[in-house]
Amino acid sequence: MAGYTYATFVTALEVETNIPLTGVDANAGFVAILPTIIDQAEQQIYRELDLLATIVRDTSGTTTANTRNFTLPSAFGRFVVLESVNIISGDQRYPLVKISREVMDNIWPSDAGNDSLPAKWAPVTDQVIMFGPAPSAVLTVECIGTIRPTPLSASNTTTFLSQYLPDLFLAAAMVNASGYMRDYGAQTDDPKLATSWGQRYAELLPSAKNEETKRKFQGFFGGA
Repeated sequence: MAGYTYATFVTALEVETNIPLTGVDANAGFVAILPTIIDQAEQQIYRELDLLATIVRDTSGTTTANTRNFTLPSAFGRFVVLESVNIISGDQRYPLVKISREVMDNIWPSDAGNDSLPAKWAPVTDQVIMFGPAPSAVLTVECIGTIRPTPLSASNTTTFLSQYLPDLFLAAAMVNASGYMRDYGAQTDDPKLATSWGQRYAELLPSAKNEETKRKFQGFFGGA
């Protein structure tokens, strides 16, 4: 199946729902709810599949001298899961070990920096971590983890989901579109409509998971 662009995805929704989204006959209500339908579909798939395509290395953040706290960068998007943190000094990368906040406060309670590079990190909130020992200079921080990509839209015409999981993406969107269609006539008010698309989504999900599992481990099957 060929992937979707935003325009072809909208066309597919028009065909499946029989509700116009473009032109003079466009349904204003459906057009208004379309970004929500797309967002709901994307969030569901991202949470269930944990795609490699959503993992980034963001080196746009830097430490503040004599401050333990560090707010995660967002050059590629907001971090949902932070997997690892490295300090980059010169041309060297120094991996940091994750510990608990309680251990950090016990071993390195001070914001006063010293000449040593940070060696550990601990979560404070979902977007703030702390370093130990505190940095004494401005250092580049490399954060690696899962972000939420920019959603499909008229200004962002393709995404990983629209290009490589178009069938699953359409099924997920139709589950949510069916909820909007509940107030329409007999043909679209069928209470089984959302259930049918939900079942279709459930049928497609395992094959997508299998493919993603292969993708995650493909690097481990090469020759010696």
